[in-house]
Amino acid sequence: MLLQCSYRYIGKETMIHYTKSRIEIYYNHERIALHQRNLNKGSYITNTDHLSSTHKFYSDWSPEFFRKKALPHGEYVLACIEKVLASQDYPEISYKRSLGIIHLNRSYGSERLNNACKRALATDSCSYLRIKNILKNNMDRLPAIDEQPDTIKPHIPFHNNIRGASAYQ
Repeated sequence: MLLQCSYRYIGKETMIHYTKSRIEIYYNHERIALHQRNLNKGSYITNTDHLSSTHKFYSDWSPEFFRKKALPHGEYVLACIEKVLASQDYPEISYKRSLGIIHLNRSYGSERLNNACKRALATDSCSYLRIKNILKNNMDRLPAIDEQPDTIKPHIPFHNNIRGASAYQ
C-alpha cells in the first residue's frame, strides 16, 4: 500500500506496513515514521512533528482563538463565528470557514462585515459564501427586514376579483 507521509515526502512514493497496534512508513527501504494505530472509526491523529513550519501554527487554532479574532469586528461577526464553530463535526473545517469570514474585513471593513453577519444571522445562514454574497451585492447596506417601513406595498395589487379563504370551503 502506498502513502505520502510528512511534508518532506510529498510527491514521493512510500510504503506502509501496519499491524493491529502500529503503522510503519518506509521510503527507499528506510523507516521514516512509526505511529501507534488509532482504530476509532472517523478519528485521526495529527503529529505536529511532521508538519512544515508554515503549517505548525494551525495546531494553535482553537475555538477561543477564533472568538478573539472575531470580537474586534463586532458582536454579529462573533455570533456568526460561534455558529460556524458549533456546526461542524471536524474542528479544522470550521476553523478554515471562520478564518475566511473574518478575512472578509480586509476587503469590506469591519462595519460592513458586522452588518452582513447581522443579516446572515437573521436568515440563519452564517456561511462564508452567504456573507461574501451579502457584501458583494451591498445587501449589508439595506435596512434589515425587521427595520423596513410598514408602508411597503405588497407585490400583488388589490383587485375586486381576488377571493379570500372563505371562497374555498
